[in-house]
Amino acid sequence: MNSIWTVMAFTMRNKLRSKAFIVTTIVLAVLLVVVGNLPYILSKFDSNGPAAVGYVEGQQPAVIAALQKYYSAQEEPEVALQAYQSESVLKQTLTDGNIDGYLTFVDDPVIHFPKTTYNSDSALGSGAFPSLLTGLQAAKNELVVQDLGITEAQRTMLAAPVELTPVQVSSGDDTGKTQEEQGTAIGLTYVLIILLFMAVMITGQLIATEITAEKSSRVMEILVTSVSPLKQMFGKIIGTFLIGLLQIVVLLGALLLNLLQPQNAGALETMGVQLQSIDPALVAFAVLFYLTGFFLYATLFAAVGSIVSRTEDLAQAVMPITLITVVAFYVSMFGLTHPNHILIVICSFIPFFTPFLMFLRIGLGDPAWWEVVLAIGILLASVLLIGWISAKIYRAGVLMYGKKPSMKELFKAMKAYKV
Repeated sequence: MNSIWTVMAFTMRNKLRSKAFIVTTIVLAVLLVVVGNLPYILSKFDSNGPAAVGYVEGQQPAVIAALQKYYSAQEEPEVALQAYQSESVLKQTLTDGNIDGYLTFVDDPVIHFPKTTYNSDSALGSGAFPSLLTGLQAAKNELVVQDLGITEAQRTMLAAPVELTPVQVSSGDDTGKTQEEQGTAIGLTYVLIILLFMAVMITGQLIATEITAEKSSRVMEILVTSVSPLKQMFGKIIGTFLIGLLQIVVLLGALLLNLLQPQNAGALETMGVQLQSIDPALVAFAVLFYLTGFFLYATLFAAVGSIVSRTEDLAQAVMPITLITVVAFYVSMFGLTHPNHILIVICSFIPFFTPFLMFLRIGLGDPAWWEVVLAIGILLASVLLIGWISAKIYRAGVLMYGKKPSMKELFKAMKAYKV
């Protein structure tokens, strides 16, 4: 056991002293600080006031009046309408940069509301276009209501928004999940999927690369005289895992500390995320699936790295594992909007997909308790089985040099050693 701790400490020291690790962590932390303050930064850039939109004075006075009424009712108007003498003056004013765009109208006798064109120098009429589209629809409704001659009370009823509250019904809970709890679950699920994918793709590759580099430099021949291959493998996996976990804590800490600052208080509310509504059971499942998923893939990367003698051949050797990880990631991205799809349900019982998809189903769907227990049981059994097979491959592969051994040669070597 002391040998495992020695390998772990050696692996962690090497990674912590690596300039690449330190620089990468600092750069990512700085980027996440920027991301955490992005709502505040964007609000500073958006403080230029309403967009200036011109129109020809005297054209469509009823429509302009309804538009003016719509924007005057806003606390912070998105558009400021300005009258000009002619369209030629509007064009010149737009060219000079004094307005963002201008409106022109053509009568439509069918619907009795003019066809409107927004003229600007932006592609596809971006900028004020979405707000004007909403405003014109509101103006049209206002004019129709005026023609109908309905009372003020009836107008209030028409203008009142319809309330539709989404609640996720749970078979084991009569109250179900509120909109805030669903938003928080979606956020936590998305974060775990991203973290697990990064851990597998980055940390798994690091484990395989380090093992292959030790083989190619013949350092492995010296190491096996003092530490058994199995202790080497698990020491490297656990040591690299702890370093990866430390990096994740630093990065998430940088992001959360900035998101929770007063100037960014509205960012989480806008996304529908409330940290106080996080279900402790969901956090426990997140930890469980992250750990099992990491060790499932890490042992495979270690096994593949042990049978490759040159780092140049490593990328091709780990390609099957990489493809499985990428497929699991993209299927889980599909599952974010379809958590109860039959594909997601079936794949959640496949061990390589379970850490991604079963957690997704728990967070966003409502799987039966026996499905969760069965999936976790299959996953844990697979971790043990694949860990045992990987250990036998590692034990046989670390001292096999030259070309990559065939399956027959590897199987014969594995039979020669007991794990």
